[in-house]
Amino acid sequence: MYVACTSTTNMPSRLRKSRKLWGHVSHGHGRIGKHRKYPGGRVNAGGLHHHRINIDNYHLGYLGKAGMRHDHLKRNQSFCPPVNLDKLWTLVSEQTRVNAAKNKTGAAPITDVVRSGYKVLGKGKLPKHPVTVKAKFFSRRAEEKVKGVGGACVLVA
Repeated sequence: MYVACTSTTNMPSRLRKSRKLWGHVSHGHGRIGKHRKYPGGRVNAGGLHHHRINIDNYHLGYLGKAGMRHDHLKRNQSFCPPVNLDKLWTLVSEQTRVNAAKNKTGAAPITDVVRSGYKVLGKGKLPKHPVTVKAKFFSRRAEEKVKGVGGACVLVA
């Protein structure tokens, strides 16, 4: 636990370093350098000047620019949350899942992915019964795996 050394600590005054320094002119801070308020400047001052070496060595890439400017960036247009195949059956109710396992005729339950994510990615394995998946985007692997279990991929605008 960190306790700041302030006047609220329980240390008695007679044991403090300042008691021993009575009569010593510079009070432990030296005659030449002197104990001044902000000798290096406040906060990030001197990052391009007298603190340059420290910034370059320990804070790589902090200064300067990189990449191209995009003036009025609208992130909504690139919004496309992914859903993996291994999470696909969690989007369907438990009863639908049980009925799909029992059903031998091959009527596949429809999973509408658009509400929980727009793009279906191919991570994980699907159970052996077919499923119809509606989504805006499918990765190549996801499409292969869905069709591999006898399902269908339906693109939704």
